Amino acid sequence: MNGRLERYVLYRNLTGVAGAFALLSSVILLVQFVDLSRSLAVRADVSAADIFGLTLLKSPSVIQLLLPLVFLSGVMFAYVGLNRRSELVAMRAAGISAWRFITPSAIAAFLAGILAVVAINPVSAALNARFEADRAKIMSESQGAAPAKDLWLRQGDEHTQMVIHAKSRVTVNGEVRLRGVSMFIYQKTPTGQPEFKRRLEAAEAVMRPGFWQLTDVREATAGESSVQSDSLTIRSTLDSESALESLAAPDTITFWRLPQAIEQTEQSGFSAAGYRLRFQQLLATPLMFAAMAILAAAFSLRLVRLGGLASLVGAGMALGFIVYFLNQFSGALGKASIIPTFAAAWAPAVVALLSGLTLLCYTEDG
Repeated sequence: MNGRLERYVLYRNLTGVAGAFALLSSVILLVQFVDLSRSLAVRADVSAADIFGLTLLKSPSVIQLLLPLVFLSGVMFAYVGLNRRSELVAMRAAGISAWRFITPSAIAAFLAGILAVVAINPVSAALNARFEADRAKIMSESQGAAPAKDLWLRQGDEHTQMVIHAKSRVTVNGEVRLRGVSMFIYQKTPTGQPEFKRRLEAAEAVMRPGFWQLTDVREATAGESSVQSDSLTIRSTLDSESALESLAAPDTITFWRLPQAIEQTEQSGFSAAGYRLRFQQLLATPLMFAAMAILAAAFSLRLVRLGGLASLVGAGMALGFIVYFLNQFSGALGKASIIPTFAAAWAPAVVALLSGLTLLCYTEDG
């Protein structure tokens, strides 16, 4: 009996989570396919296969966002099933504490959260970045599509700051090429204030390891006439990947690249609140998964013969959605720097965990 009960309950929980995951994934695929079909309907030569391919690229990032709800619903339905078959009654009658068969589920959810961060997130982020690039390409090639917006980059260190403006960008095999480039170079004064030094105009700028390669360059220094040259190199603190990340949303950057993106963004003088929030939210993911598993169990242990189980399960699902929207709301506050990013990322998980533990203690210990 030692460990057999825990393995059985864990198996039922994993089965419930797998079923919830399959159901949610199917719904998300359908919704994303319909949404992309409507948004790309202006392009007559886009086939259903192309739209479905874009759907497969976009859906993993949406599914990852909703995984806490998958654990909530999957674990809850698993415990409700055990309850309706009177298996929980038999366990409790044998003197087995609820903590004994809930702890393995919470640990499994915590480990699944770690796997989602270190393995699934890099894949979904890469697919999401590919989706953004493919959709932008389709929209740019469509008839009547609006021209692409100008691009802005910024790089710098403790001595200089550089603002880079380009009319267009081409990426070939990971190599960044900017067209119609203007570079504004500032030098920091002893008081830390940027002071304009010179401006570079170039037909093209190619990102090389450690420097920008400019062609057809016109250089203008403050108070002096401009100088024309065929080519020029200028030091860069960016690489090709970080340059692309400067133009990317936080959810298109992998967990392993976020610390570097934060550092690069702050060195360039920009706010890295969005990247910091995303990094902290990923760190809090295992705790969120475990909290949802405990919360689901806490709302599912009421004996069927006492009645009110359906209402309690409904309340648990409602509380789960409240936690999800609290996570989104606190994330918006953190991104706007209204509250610290650490609090914005970890508060929803802590609230869910404390709610589940409180109700579980009340149900189990009175």
